[in-house]
Order: sequence, then structure tokens, then C-alpha cells
Amino acid sequence: MGNGTSIGRVRGLGSAHEGAHHWLLQRFTAVGNLVLMLFLVISLALLPSYDYATMTGWASQTLPATALALLVISVFWHARLGLQVLIEDYVHEAGTKFGTLVLLNLATIGGAAFGIVSIARLALGGAA
Repeated sequence: MGNGTSIGRVRGLGSAHEGAHHWLLQRFTAVGNLVLMLFLVISLALLPSYDYATMTGWASQTLPATALALLVISVFWHARLGLQVLIEDYVHEAGTKFGTLVLLNLATIGGAAFGIVSIARLALGGAA
């Protein structure tokens, strides 16, 4: 077996021509998840108490609300990238692969949207 074309080897592209980009996105989202999770853990540890009023007050501030929204986006994007690779590698029927990728996209977009709307409600004072 060969290693592809010479230009493909130079560019570092695999057979799908997107492997390096996908791999890099997965690493970027992993680093983003780590940084944002560290912020979340440290800022929660510095809170005086964990009652409802304190938590909603904290989550309604601009910096924590923005960090939480970015964390939700990054986690769902990272999960989608990883599960997409899993599906592409282990689901072999074309129709089944297409269906599971559609369901994956719907689940991750729906989960991220739910999380962002929940954070927005807290940040804008709409949650009771």
C-alpha cells in the first residue's frame, strides 16, 4: 500500500482530505474545555455559599454567564466531533451512517441550544 500522492503527503491529508483539520479542532475544543472547566471550578470554589440566590447571582454576572455559554458550546462541539469519528469508523451501512449522523447533529445542537437558553434565562433574570 502506498502513502497517497506526493502532494497529499506534503499537506498531511489522509484519504478524506480533512483528517488533520478534524484532529486539530478536537484538540482545540479539548483545550478550551479544560480552560473553561478550570475557571468554573475555581470560581465556584470561591463562592461564599451554594444556595439558590448565590448561584443565580453568580450565573447572572457577565463573565460567568459568558464562560458557561462558551463551555456549553465547546463541550457539545467536542462531543460531536468525537462521536462523528466513532460513527464514521464503525457504522458501515451508508443509510444507517447518514441517519446516525443526522441524529447526532440534532442531539448536539438541541443540547447546546437548551444549555444556552437556560444560561440566558439565568443571566437575564427570567428564571424564577
